[in-house]
Amino acid sequence: MNKFIKAAVLSVAAATVVLPTFGTAQAGDHDDAWAAGAVGLVTGTLIGGAIASQPRYYSEPVYVDPEPEYYEPRPVYRPRPVYEARPVYRRVAVESYGLEPWTPAWYRYCSQRYRSFDPDSGTFVGYDGRSHFCTAG
Repeated sequence: MNKFIKAAVLSVAAATVVLPTFGTAQAGDHDDAWAAGAVGLVTGTLIGGAIASQPRYYSEPVYVDPEPEYYEPRPVYRPRPVYEARPVYRRVAVESYGLEPWTPAWYRYCSQRYRSFDPDSGTFVGYDGRSHFCTAG
């Protein structure tokens, strides 16, 4: 239907272009006017059909990957680190009862007296669970 309308419009346009070329002197006979109109109609139909039947160029459909959707990664459970307060050992001036701390005799006395004696820090673990500095005496 669309091609028919295009052809009709183009034929009318061609007829309007062709008909004014015939002057009034030539159109004395009505048969000539009808013949000129028919020629214009046929010419317009041929030109319109030629224009309407031109091939239309369509590009082939191209597949395009859709953009991937971004998903927020799931949070990973990581246990919170546990920090234990470690005792800080300082050298303390302790009143000794006969033995000077950090001497071989002091080491010997403390290691014999306390089973939990730590010679690196000079402390032992008492019955209360705390570290105590070994005072020989």
